[in-house]
Amino acid sequence: MTRWVLHVDLDQFLAAVEVLRHPELAGLAVVVGGDGDPTKRGVVSTASYEARALGVGSGTPLRTAAKRIPDAVFLPVDRPHYEAASATVMAALHEVTDEVEELGWDEAFLGIDDPPDDDPEAVARDVQRRVLAASGLHCSVGIGRNRLQAKIATDYGKPAGVFRLTAATWFDLLGDLPPSALWGIGGKTSTKLAELGIATVRDLAGADVEALSARFGPTTGPWLQRIGAGRDSAAVRESPRERRSLGREVTYQQDLHDWDDVRAQVVELATRVAGEVAESGRDAVRVVLKVRFVPFTTRTSSRVLPEPTTSATAIEQAALEAFARFEPRAVRLVGVRAELSR
Repeated sequence: MTRWVLHVDLDQFLAAVEVLRHPELAGLAVVVGGDGDPTKRGVVSTASYEARALGVGSGTPLRTAAKRIPDAVFLPVDRPHYEAASATVMAALHEVTDEVEELGWDEAFLGIDDPPDDDPEAVARDVQRRVLAASGLHCSVGIGRNRLQAKIATDYGKPAGVFRLTAATWFDLLGDLPPSALWGIGGKTSTKLAELGIATVRDLAGADVEALSARFGPTTGPWLQRIGAGRDSAAVRESPRERRSLGREVTYQQDLHDWDDVRAQVVELATRVAGEVAESGRDAVRVVLKVRFVPFTTRTSSRVLPEPTTSATAIEQAALEAFARFEPRAVRLVGVRAELSR
């Protein structure tokens, strides 16, 4: 059996959905974020390629985006509309294979066995045609022998292209890049790897597993070496994406200076999250508090619940215990997240 994994990623998803219902925006710098008012605090959720070319991308503060592109079109996040568009795309993917693992609104893995003529590119192009016909949206497709290879390949196919990455081409493409080029490795991990003398993907693939285990632990250490070599699972979960957490956060238009006011906001958000946990039918196992201080320093603190629960009292208490770890300072954002049992 010949096994392939495809990673399907919708191009500039939120912006593309907005252009579909507002065709006059095609070719313009479109920025989706917050309530669409760039004078308020908030961050960009998605920017069109035209906006990205001018220095605005996901996570850019809205006010910064407005300074960089004064004539950009700013639009509010319309969650129900995006969910509907995503559902249409996912239905089209299920027409290709039953092995569809949804990663979010705009991406999914597909498991493909024995494609005709062993040509996964033909399957990828068929996926693109089906998605476009069903939703009017373009997507990029990465192809690999496993999920890691397919995920990374997608970036090389953007926009609206198809790219294959396998063990045969892994080091030619990625060998001299820093480990942060790999899916799952962030800046902090890269810094720790550099301390071990590991500066490239090739270095990571050839690293001593015992040394990695001593630095990162018996599970993460070997995993890092495996992904450095391009090895990962080819299994694709066939169930719909299951949320791992429920959370709420608020960016305040005026800084909160009174620590009692901040505490009250923590309680209010924890109460709302507890209600969503109860509605989900699953238990919370950990509560994470996120606070962004003025000007833009973000800190998190968490508490593991004594036992899995839907109790609002327990969730609020955990949030307050996490809150107690912070020193009073001016605050611009507060968020509470409950991680769910599996």
